[in-house]
Amino acid sequence: MNLQNIDLSLTAGLPSQLIKSGNLPQVAFSGRSNVGKSSLINKLLKRKALARTSAQPGKTVTINYYNVDNSLFLVDLPGYGYAKRSESEKRKWSNLVDGYFNDNQDLKLVVQLIDLKVGITKDDAIMLDWLYETATPFIIVATKSDKLNATNRKANLQALIDHELVPDDVKVIPFSALNGENADEIREILFSAV
Repeated sequence: MNLQNIDLSLTAGLPSQLIKSGNLPQVAFSGRSNVGKSSLINKLLKRKALARTSAQPGKTVTINYYNVDNSLFLVDLPGYGYAKRSESEKRKWSNLVDGYFNDNQDLKLVVQLIDLKVGITKDDAIMLDWLYETATPFIIVATKSDKLNATNRKANLQALIDHELVPDDVKVIPFSALNGENADEIREILFSAV
């Protein structure tokens, strides 16, 4: 796949703007606000700032479709779990994300990001439960692995792997946006999924 041929094809803020099934296969990136979705996407696509990080957590309430070499869409979902979001913003987020997942035949894989330092939050647990219940294929990328010393990193990673909401067959991959740890492995999984 030619990583030089990438563009932001669509920024959808309403369910009616979403790309409907029948186009390219999709890999979606899910996680709480400020978990590092944009940083991961940039590393995977070998770009500095293709996926933009928001200065304020919880402010990005759009779904962004990145067309990779006319072969697949990497789909950046808005972060969840931001406490200061108003009720109307939470409803808008919920409607948009529900609209994305509802009957999406092109979705091949969800990359569920979990902050390795924080572990599985209540909102992460809801998402993991939903992925399992709907039999949606997913992997877990444990972000910010560089923020922990070796002992804590190993313990937190094992706790994540052993968590009751993480099935035995789901890959858990530590990742650091700082040094790109495991970016090649994650990229291979995404491309093989489609």
